[in-house]
Amino acid sequence: MNCRTTKEAWDKLKLKYQGSDRTKQMQVLNLKRDFEFLTMQEDETITKYSEKIALIVNKIRSLGEEFPDANIVEKVLVTLPERFESKISSLEESRDLSQISLAKLMNVLQA
Repeated sequence: MNCRTTKEAWDKLKLKYQGSDRTKQMQVLNLKRDFEFLTMQEDETITKYSEKIALIVNKIRSLGEEFPDANIVEKVLVTLPERFESKISSLEESRDLSQISLAKLMNVLQA
């Protein structure tokens, strides 16, 4: 790679490993679709589900896309199986769910 400046080298590396803006947009779109279709399975643990969500969210964020924690917390709450209904109700009564972090939510659900 023959580059005269560090910026030129950086731009070439970025294009090679991250792709063009259009490629990046398509990657983000596909990841958001994966996120939207994600649901927790009955036999899945909170830890495993949390890892799946974190993987997708981290990929989206690494591509430079904003992805607020509030959206992720909301997604988790609406995709949990019925066995978590009492825990969710308890959370709704005791906390402001729009202000809870994903890590805190996962800790409460695992407890």
